[in-house]
Amino acid sequence: MSLHTTLRALADPTRREILELLKAGRLSAGEIVDHFSVTGASISRHLSVLKEADLIRDTREGKFIYYELNASVLEEIMLWITTLKGE
Repeated sequence: MSLHTTLRALADPTRREILELLKAGRLSAGEIVDHFSVTGASISRHLSVLKEADLIRDTREGKFIYYELNASVLEEIMLWITTLKGE
């Protein structure tokens, strides 16, 4: 995972909203799609970008895929930003 990939993933408001949803706990792809007025294919692409940036993890259970935050990557980003601020 590169910082560039992570920041690119975070730059999109839809992807940030997906992360906000996952903050409360894991959700299936369908549950995530239900929160948006765009196509499932569009949300699937956003999920792929977030996964590529290692911001989320997915787990397959039967025919469902569940997504959850990868807090360790978010902590790394926060640590990096804190060092930029000089704290």
